[in-house]
Amino acid sequence: MKLVILDRDGVINEDSDDYIKSADEWVPVPGSVEAIARLSQAGCKVFVASNQAGIGRGLFDYDAFAGIQSRMLQKLTELGGQVCATVFAPEHPDHATEMRKPNPGMLRDIARRMQMSLDDVPFVGDSWSDIQAARAAGASPVLVRSGKGRQTESAGHDLTGVPVYDDLAAFVSDWLS
Repeated sequence: MKLVILDRDGVINEDSDDYIKSADEWVPVPGSVEAIARLSQAGCKVFVASNQAGIGRGLFDYDAFAGIQSRMLQKLTELGGQVCATVFAPEHPDHATEMRKPNPGMLRDIARRMQMSLDDVPFVGDSWSDIQAARAAGASPVLVRSGKGRQTESAGHDLTGVPVYDDLAAFVSDWLS
């Protein structure tokens, strides 16, 4: 069984410095929904691991988050894709727990649920905290340039051994080939 873990904002959907606060604000990165459908149809288990500090900051609530998730899952279902689960860290960054990236808690939770190691499991993200979380959890970090990925790539972080793709669709095309 192949497992893939994805960050949400900036990887699956367009990101915003003002946060994605409602289903109406959720706009997929071009090709991302189709890429997840391809993963699903290839027999891969897809999980999402996402910091959601907007909840902790009081910018939106759990009902709004559920609405955003519902829209994403509806778009995926329309194309034959699915996400096994979304694990998220709702806390404010000033009160971060082990679950909030760059900590590895969300990824370790997925490994526990799946009863497997994260060795060779890609975690696709667009931020330095995604890369750090993947490394700390023993997963294989992958950077996409969508979202904040171009900024992350040019920020001078140590990306040794981290493959970089333009977007999720490019990663999936390469990974499934």
